[in-house]
Amino acid sequence: MPVLSPNLLSNHRELRLAHLALGFISMGYVWQEGQQSPAQILPKALALPYWLVSDRLGLPAILTYADSVLCNWKLRDPTGDMEIGNLDLIFSFPGGESCRGFFIVSLLVEMAASSGITGALEVMHAMKICDLSSLQRGLVKVTQSLKKMKETFKLMHNHVDPTAFHGTLRIFVSGWRDNPMLPRGLLYEGVSNEPILLSGGSAAQSSALQCYDALLCIQHDDETGAFLTRMREYMPPAHRRLIETLSVCPSLRDFILSHPSSDLCQAFNSCISALVDLRNYHLKTVAKYVILPGSQAMGCPLRGVGTALNTTGTGGSSFMVFLKSTRNATQKALIQERPSASRETEI
Repeated sequence: MPVLSPNLLSNHRELRLAHLALGFISMGYVWQEGQQSPAQILPKALALPYWLVSDRLGLPAILTYADSVLCNWKLRDPTGDMEIGNLDLIFSFPGGESCRGFFIVSLLVEMAASSGITGALEVMHAMKICDLSSLQRGLVKVTQSLKKMKETFKLMHNHVDPTAFHGTLRIFVSGWRDNPMLPRGLLYEGVSNEPILLSGGSAAQSSALQCYDALLCIQHDDETGAFLTRMREYMPPAHRRLIETLSVCPSLRDFILSHPSSDLCQAFNSCISALVDLRNYHLKTVAKYVILPGSQAMGCPLRGVGTALNTTGTGGSSFMVFLKSTRNATQKALIQERPSASRETEI
């Protein structure tokens, strides 16, 4: 293939589409022979334009969650609604309907988060002007959004087959950092003389979930926190800046603790409980789609993932440890409500 120049790509949409296309082609190239013989070198015809496009977008040169989920969809009927029956993928991997279902359900989960992100901004503004009623309404929006995310996530079971996901699709979203199949990384020909280490796309790269963590003052342990912070490098720069802004704002939890309002406390705890429920559901879903198929050693017609990623996520984390850690850290953010006066007398 000739080495194409990205210089004629003139706007953000064109650059994002190019990043998406180059990401799918690169993942297909690297993993086309499965875990037995992944490509060690990305040819210059892919590597150089991919690197240049990525640099202009402020994204890494690998298929990210923001690529495969947030900008890999189209409407079958342009006049119809954004619901699962009217959505299709722009680019796809092997896996048939399970591939479409995996990325489209993930997109719908992110869409369900949008009202909660608006609520988060309302909460931060209300805290700034000490408007307790608006703050409570914003927290209710966040809770409702988190509950909708969980309900939407349940669509995964109707549209994604565990055998197809684990045995065929999963390897194609795997990266080359902390991956036993490519322990040294991937050499980008024409870009670097040494292999480059990059993580594959995963839900840890979801901007929405990290926004919620920042808003609700979730304190992750050192290893989990460092991994989540590194995953921000795989998000669009504007998303990254929003999370960083929320992270340095005054603590919402401390604000609520300094205002003795049981309604505010309950609204905050409802958000925390909804986020815990979502993370618990994610844990159970991972067990169904990764742990169980991995233990049964399901076959793969493309000599795919096999057992190499049975304990490691596509982003490179030890995923069950990571998911339990994020869930437990979320639980710890609950505020212990003060006992009422009558209750204190009774004690």
